[in-house]
Amino acid sequence: MTLAFVLALGSKLCAQELNCTVKVIHSQVQGTNKSVFETLETAVSEFMNNREWTDLQFQKAERIDCSMNITIKKYDEANNAFTGELLFQVLRPVFNSAYSTTVFSMKDADFSFTYKEHDPLEFNINNLDNNLTAMLAYYAYLFIGMDLDTFSPLGGTEVLHVVESIVNNAQGMEGSGWKAFQDSKNRHAIINDYMESSLEPLRQMQYKYYRLGLDEMAQNADRGRVAVTEALELLKEAHSNKPLSQLPQIYTDFKRDEIVNIYSGHGTEKEKQEVYDIVSSINASQNTYWNRIKK
Repeated sequence: MTLAFVLALGSKLCAQELNCTVKVIHSQVQGTNKSVFETLETAVSEFMNNREWTDLQFQKAERIDCSMNITIKKYDEANNAFTGELLFQVLRPVFNSAYSTTVFSMKDADFSFTYKEHDPLEFNINNLDNNLTAMLAYYAYLFIGMDLDTFSPLGGTEVLHVVESIVNNAQGMEGSGWKAFQDSKNRHAIINDYMESSLEPLRQMQYKYYRLGLDEMAQNADRGRVAVTEALELLKEAHSNKPLSQLPQIYTDFKRDEIVNIYSGHGTEKEKQEVYDIVSSINASQNTYWNRIKK
């Protein structure tokens, strides 16, 4: 599979990469014609799923499962302005099983934009003039890049450079979430940390955790679990390299139940204690759950 990417987005590429479920939740907005939210939901879904973001070849069954739940908190009809937040999740199938695992999940609290009903959603990476499509493209490439990291070491690098370019080109936009140092969990911070050399162990962890760990567990549970333990050691290394980064904590938040299930009732006492020490040092707020690892 080649990673020679074509960023001239009007060019004919190979196949759609995403299978994205989009929901626009607008129960907090009263007294507005609901059709605008329904039209928005359809437009976002088509933008994410019908575009060919890279020249990578994906079979239909290989498309990346993901979800985007957009909660609208305020809607200014006169100015076509939406104030809201996004909760997203990226999923990956585990080989030889019916189980899907979460690759990344978090909330973007600054998902605000303008959208006029029935206006087409257009995107040009070199001329960002629409906050909605810039944010959607950011997440599309982020989802693809992180997914590729789970199948080969640092496999998503070229796609993730596109995410960096979107952030850099969005610095002059009015929408929040793009600026450095504004928020340790905004769009700039997430891709900046993920691609920083000091956090490379976290990206290396992605391959070891999924491809060498979870994918192996159906055939050999002990061997797969050993690889997961080694992956979590890489997460600890990333956390030690940059303690202020939110990524290791975010990771342990959405991986909490899965990690507990991998070790609870399985593995040696030494292995369980080692894993407990790692995740507790990264995210002590979840210690009630981490204690189950040692049972």
